[in-house]
Amino acid sequence: MTSFDDLALAMPLKRALAKESHDRPTPIQAAAIPPALEGRDILGIAQTGTGKTAAFLLPLLNAITEKRQRPAELGTRALILTPTRELAVQIFERAAAYSQGTKVSRALIIGGANLNQQRLALSRGVDITVATPGRLGDIVKRGWCDLSDTEFLVLDEADQMLDMGFIHAIRHLRSCLPETIQSLLFSATMPKPIERFVDEMLVDPVRVEVTPVSKTADKVEQSVLFVTPTGKPSALADILKGQDVERALVFARTKHGSDKIVKNLASRGIEAAAIHGNKSQNARQRALTRFADGEIRVLIATDIAARGIDIKGITHVIQYDLPEVPETYVHRIGRTARAEASGIAIALCSAGERHLLRQIEKVTKLTVPVAEGSVVHTDEEIAEAKAATAERRRTPNRRRSNTSSGNAKTGQAKHAKRPAKSKPAQTEGKSPAKNQRRKTPGRARTKKAGASG
Repeated sequence: MTSFDDLALAMPLKRALAKESHDRPTPIQAAAIPPALEGRDILGIAQTGTGKTAAFLLPLLNAITEKRQRPAELGTRALILTPTRELAVQIFERAAAYSQGTKVSRALIIGGANLNQQRLALSRGVDITVATPGRLGDIVKRGWCDLSDTEFLVLDEADQMLDMGFIHAIRHLRSCLPETIQSLLFSATMPKPIERFVDEMLVDPVRVEVTPVSKTADKVEQSVLFVTPTGKPSALADILKGQDVERALVFARTKHGSDKIVKNLASRGIEAAAIHGNKSQNARQRALTRFADGEIRVLIATDIAARGIDIKGITHVIQYDLPEVPETYVHRIGRTARAEASGIAIALCSAGERHLLRQIEKVTKLTVPVAEGSVVHTDEEIAEAKAATAERRRTPNRRRSNTSSGNAKTGQAKHAKRPAKSKPAQTEGKSPAKNQRRKTPGRARTKKAGASG
């Protein structure tokens, strides 16, 4: 398949694709769109940057365009669920681009945005709703959205949604949908929990797997820089000061770590911004916009927040912290070398992360080249770092044990401070009232609904 003209898409969609300079479908689009147009459920497995957003948007838009009907009040004809606000925003924008020239209506339902405006957007019914599970679940419970007539369900980045604990919210939303519905599920990885989830959500799906999750992007120049435990900040700054770094995405393991990196870089004269779950929606969107517009060259992100990043021209991906899951390494470096371009991926690795590097090399079946300027990690340093990591993981249990027994001075000190800090009596006194306040609106709505019925 060499052209979108070969696909049975409505003419308005083809014109929109041409306007967006989309000449030919990517492999995931060529494989997924035809069976989706036939009404089949789709299981898509593909790395980021492969075009999977259009792979599920185009069949939905085609069905809605070909079969024009007014959505039911409070209803939505198609529901797209995604793990992060940023990704929801980008899918919403793509839906707008692909549906230009049509009368397809859309709603964006995400946390951090005005709840009343979202209620109004859904009140008359819409063709497509793009949402995060938590916010939509809240709106459904309030009675502001009716999913009983929805025709299409899309679950994007399903592996990340499960990792973030959205499984129960998704199951609740699925119970509100019709029993028979066309479903499309896309995921960057396919661990066993996702396979079980697929069995719940899809019926006889067409499986489309374009690139194995263990295969890194071909045009990415990879390297690993071995550093001392305290050498990462200076190593990162040295890399970012290079003239060839036009736009760099830096991955950190934690939210606190992301903010710490931003402050450290600022002290070295490098401006950067961070996006993670603790940032407000406006702050996250502002950071992404500044990064996309070239106002800042460096963006620090956690893996969860980065699922919403689809920005062209990222020349460098730097892994400040190596991931615990090897497949995440592949997903990270896929943020560069897009659209036939090349890119550079550099991993900073301390002695305590050597075991993570070995896991990555085992899964990807390649040996990551060692960068010039790397320090030498002795076997003794690696063993000590591994032991220290294991000790840190055991520490919380030891602290609880010491506190309860009161034998150790540290345990006694913490035990003595605990009542003043946690105030258990006040907490117990407040909880029932707090729960009662939360339940009261629900009872009020139930009575109101009964009276109106």
